[in-house]
Amino acid sequence: MKINQVEELTGIPKKNIRFYEDQKLLSPGRNPANGYREYSMEDVAVLEKIRLFRKLGIPIEAIRQMQAGDLSLEDCLYRRLHGLREERQSLQQTEAVCRRVLEESPAYDSIDTAFFLGEIETLEKGGAQFMDIEKKDRQQSILVPVIAAAVTILFAAGFMLLILYLNTLDPAPKGVVIFVGLVLLAVCVGVIFACIERIREIKGGEWDEARHY
Repeated sequence: MKINQVEELTGIPKKNIRFYEDQKLLSPGRNPANGYREYSMEDVAVLEKIRLFRKLGIPIEAIRQMQAGDLSLEDCLYRRLHGLREERQSLQQTEAVCRRVLEESPAYDSIDTAFFLGEIETLEKGGAQFMDIEKKDRQQSILVPVIAAAVTILFAAGFMLLILYLNTLDPAPKGVVIFVGLVLLAVCVGVIFACIERIREIKGGEWDEARHY
């Protein structure tokens, strides 16, 4: 079946399905006639398991480990239960701070921000977890394709410089040098576009969509 049909069956957006494929959680077959992906009911079953575990807040890496047999379902869920207990404690502390702000600050302009930020910092040092406004996980994920693209471009540029240097020692036909240069330029442009598309997927893919299922 096609990806549109899988989307309808599972309720998982196409970009998320592709994301799971990129993460090696799903490996659909290929139609030998045209090379297009052909999803089976087994793939649908895998996606439904992924959907279940993501709804439970199970990390992608843990799902991958369970699929590989490196992590048992029991250990995975016990870890999640432990994490939920910690999250519950953090939520209770966040709720307590919210109530104090509400009780002690009659209006927006009168909030003693320095006091409450100091209190939050003290609680964080004690192990409490408040909202991560920096979204470091996403930033680190975006950094990977950027670094990969930069390395590829630098390699292409270095290869072109090497060709130009060798051409000064033993001149090659001008057309050949131009052709190689255009090929390397096309590679660089392709890498840049691929990097941009990957960043878009990260920003609009599983990280944002997971809350919907």
